[in-house]
Amino acid sequence: MQLQWHEKFRALINNRWLVFVSAMWVQAFAGIGYLFGSISPVIKSAMGYNQRQVAFLGVAKDLGDSIGFLAGSLCEVLPIWVILLIGVVQNFVGYGLVWLVVAGVLPDLPLWALCIAIFVGTNGETYFNTAVLVSCVQNFPKSRGPVVGILKGYAGLSGAILTQIYLMINFPNEASLILMVAVGPSIVVIALMFIVRPVGGHKQVRPSDNSSFFFIYSVCLILAAYLLGVLVLEDLIDLSQTIITFIAVVLIIFILLPIIIPILLVFFSEPRPPAEESLLSETQKEASKSEQDVNEVILSEVEDEKSPEVDSLPASERQKRIAQLQAKLFQAAAEGAVRIKRKGPRRGEDFTLMQALRKADFWLIFFSLVLASGSGLTVIDNLGQISGSLGYTDTSIYVSMISVWNFLGRVGGGYFSEIVVRKYAYPRPVAMAVVQVIMAIGLFYYSMGWPGEIYVLSVLIGLGYGAHWAIVPASASELFGLKSFGALYNFLTLASPAGSLIFSGVIASGIYDYYAEKQAALSVRNSEAMLAVPLRDDDSLSCEGSICYSITFGILSGLCIVATGLSLVVVYRTKRVYANLYGNSRS
Repeated sequence: MQLQWHEKFRALINNRWLVFVSAMWVQAFAGIGYLFGSISPVIKSAMGYNQRQVAFLGVAKDLGDSIGFLAGSLCEVLPIWVILLIGVVQNFVGYGLVWLVVAGVLPDLPLWALCIAIFVGTNGETYFNTAVLVSCVQNFPKSRGPVVGILKGYAGLSGAILTQIYLMINFPNEASLILMVAVGPSIVVIALMFIVRPVGGHKQVRPSDNSSFFFIYSVCLILAAYLLGVLVLEDLIDLSQTIITFIAVVLIIFILLPIIIPILLVFFSEPRPPAEESLLSETQKEASKSEQDVNEVILSEVEDEKSPEVDSLPASERQKRIAQLQAKLFQAAAEGAVRIKRKGPRRGEDFTLMQALRKADFWLIFFSLVLASGSGLTVIDNLGQISGSLGYTDTSIYVSMISVWNFLGRVGGGYFSEIVVRKYAYPRPVAMAVVQVIMAIGLFYYSMGWPGEIYVLSVLIGLGYGAHWAIVPASASELFGLKSFGALYNFLTLASPAGSLIFSGVIASGIYDYYAEKQAALSVRNSEAMLAVPLRDDDSLSCEGSICYSITFGILSGLCIVATGLSLVVVYRTKRVYANLYGNSRS
């Protein structure tokens, strides 16, 4: 009996669903960058910064959150637990230093030093993201859309989760939120770092997998609805500490709920026969792989040899002509009449990062991300100031709200983009074009100053920005392969800070400070006390009214439309690739 339980426990530890659930927990507490909207007003107040200086801190955070070249490279040579441990050290040291300065334990540091600390602390998140995505995409190679969407969704939700836990603990001052950012994720990741890893999940496919995904999606929707209800409740009435604690405990139960799946699969389901784990012997696998390689070469040569007129033929005739040409190439290759050669990988095959950088599709996706996700990140980073400029005192509610919609965007983006490719064999980037239009609508709504603009902005930007990070990693893995997925993914994440550097660090902060100075000067002139002290350069200025960001968001709305155009170009260029990848599964 003891031996049987030992085997069950070993099976649980090596179960791909346990790895997936553990990765969800890591992401639920590791999306520290999404709390910047809550901690930036604390830093601004404690250090006496103006909005431009806060924007520089935001850009440092975005760079740290996105520069993951080292994480992607190390992931190919180091164990996953080492990658996670590096992230823990960076997160703890970076944000720990920021807390010591803001809390007054250490003397004030110059702005550049705090930028470096925030960069280092947030850069730990790239190690968390890379480790869990690489592990789970390898464990679920045929469900990459839902897997990526759920994992990135939980990362987007971490801002709301950490905020609720912070309220439950009831720290004595706001600076303690920074301390929790340094300590909380580190504890969770250390507890799970030996579980999250590739476990040969492609051999653990079960008929119940669809039901398991359905259960996780249900938990996601319940979790999002619960958090939205909590946020509305907190916005309407003042809750007692007892109720806040109860809310946080229920939240933690919802987060832990998916552990039911691996427990049921291991302890309460029939064991699978060994034949189902590996249907081919090693010799057969090698023969099959060799034959597959030859077939791929022949298919590549078909693309080179076929005439342009073939593409304009009806589908049945086109397939017939291609099959005839392929048969001729097979025969000629067997007789030695032609020499099959490769010119490098084609879309849908495995690319290295350097090979991908030579492809127009890769750069189209990248610049589309620069414009759209850079706009979304500008809103997220400045949400504390946006809500403050509209007269709302509790900015954490709106930071949490956009985290919830960010979560739903990621989960929904993964789910609906999977429907697009599985059911219609249409390019996944078409879903990216749709969400970019949604973002443009949200930004335009705010720029017009229409009623409830903060709520519309939070919902539409949260959904649109979140959906990008479910759609793009899955698209990259389909078009450029899984071999260098970590490096490809981390290069694409550079798009967000590249856009934020311009949109937030220059445009948004410049317009905000212009109107803040204009309002401050007007206030001084209108003051009855002519002894008012003139404003100094280091005074902390605040802007009031929708004008502070309306012009910025009007500009960003137009840029999102341009991003939509770039995405549609990718859709047009990759139709054939997705038809080859998913056309058979559709039929």
